[in-house]
Amino acid sequence: MSRPVARHLRLAAAALLAAGLLLSGAARAREETEHEEEFNYGRGDEHGPEHWGEIKPEWAACGAGRMQSPIDLAHERVSLVRGLGYLDHAYGPAEASIVNRGHDIMHTVDGRRYDLELHLVHESAEGKAAVIGILYEAGDRRDPLLHQMEPFIRRIADRRDREERVGVVDPRAVRGRASVYYRHMGSLTVPPCTEGVIWTILKRVYTVSTYQLELLREAVHDVAGVL
Repeated sequence: MSRPVARHLRLAAAALLAAGLLLSGAARAREETEHEEEFNYGRGDEHGPEHWGEIKPEWAACGAGRMQSPIDLAHERVSLVRGLGYLDHAYGPAEASIVNRGHDIMHTVDGRRYDLELHLVHESAEGKAAVIGILYEAGDRRDPLLHQMEPFIRRIADRRDREERVGVVDPRAVRGRASVYYRHMGSLTVPPCTEGVIWTILKRVYTVSTYQLELLREAVHDVAGVL
């Protein structure tokens, strides 16, 4: 299926993710394949999203899967959930590293792509994955998590796939307590595109400062202006 491409930062394993950069805890979440050099995000490229399912037999779901992510949140497969109360979480500070990945893929809402999408990637003891997504648009208010990361984002600019230790990061800085959200069953957004992932995307759109957005764009060389 056609996948909207975005540049995007992620914080993985019971922590979070947001725009062209990977921020990971002690272990990367299952969403991360170990062989990222084997695929890319170039439209029309032989290793681009249209061909991921052809690169390896175990990546066949990327091309033939019936529940692939991301999708537009106006899709019939998506439910708008109200009345179940606030999403609750119990994150705590942890040692983390950051890696400049350059690209990623994000959801749209009625065809609209927002400036940034943050993913909180979770994995159960049984290996089942669930992702909480938070959409952002540019504004005057700084995002607290990105504020923690600003010195390290500058440091990894022009360092594709270089890992930088950032010390203790507190994911509780993420502003994502909401009671109305989109939910759908989908897949991982990178090969092997494994299906059966529960996606929860907050309906509320949060704000990231223009400065932070430009900092991320410079780090991942986003000349198109879409992270």
